[in-house]
Amino acid sequence: MWQDLIRDEEARLAALHRLDVLDTAPEKPFERIVQLVRKMIGVPMATVTLVDRDRQWFKARLGLSYTETPRDDSICTHTISNLSPLVIPDLAEDPRFADLPCVNGPEPIQAYLGIPLVSSDRHALGALCAMDRTPREFTGEQIEILSEFALLVVDWLEMRRMAQTDFLTGAMARRTFLDQIEREIARCRSSGSPAVLAIFDIDHFKAINDTHGHPVGDRVLKGLVRICQDELRDWDVLARIGGEEFAILLPDTDGASGMQLVEKLCRTIGQTTIGDTGLNVTASFGISAYETGITSPDEWTARADGALYRAKKDGRNRCHIARL
Repeated sequence: MWQDLIRDEEARLAALHRLDVLDTAPEKPFERIVQLVRKMIGVPMATVTLVDRDRQWFKARLGLSYTETPRDDSICTHTISNLSPLVIPDLAEDPRFADLPCVNGPEPIQAYLGIPLVSSDRHALGALCAMDRTPREFTGEQIEILSEFALLVVDWLEMRRMAQTDFLTGAMARRTFLDQIEREIARCRSSGSPAVLAIFDIDHFKAINDTHGHPVGDRVLKGLVRICQDELRDWDVLARIGGEEFAILLPDTDGASGMQLVEKLCRTIGQTTIGDTGLNVTASFGISAYETGITSPDEWTARADGALYRAKKDGRNRCHIARL
């Protein structure tokens, strides 16, 4: 089974999910790469494939009508088991793949060349694939060409993430976060899953800048993000949405559990000296659990903002949840 092939699957999945690319719309850089692969390798099919927990999903594809397949039916799971190219001249003759639906189905793949997409932190996120409908050999030059394109795919994936990230702190940027909230609302509405949105800011942050200077203030912001990243779960989303204002999206979390998690984070912030600044800061939080009446990011953030306002009014360094 493929589960035996991946040594640190949870870390690999966390690296993939940090890219926030799964189930996104087509994008020209990746579409252009699969076009060039098909032309330069001389194959009818090419994909940028990302391997999720239970499926493989194509960020870009040519020659295939479907956008994803179950992971158990994928070839790319074997590609990401190590950091070397996977070359299969005849899939029907390889016992690992001979019975897969993609080999025997209505759009048969008979030859496969896959290059792992290896992130800067050395996790294989998926594969760049060139495939043919008849058995064939792939030359060393073709493997080298596909390997260069795979490096380009990883560069685009990581630059794409940087564009979605606040430059100073590394937290998600505001615009990207609002898109994330919109997707989460759609997911909650379709699946009935709970979710919680928290908005918080650093108490009396202007006084820190005025007293210690903006460079120290910047280090406080970065230190606060590191505290949050240590406390939050891998699937939670942290964003910087203003100068000293941040937001957290907690998927698959009900109001009570979200309040418990945020209260713990609030205490941890207040008890932690921020890096080399020697400073302790506190933060005030407003929390809003998803409700079926919420239809837009603006509506959801307004509810959390209202709770944040009450937390500040009641003395700061505390958490309030939005009233139903």
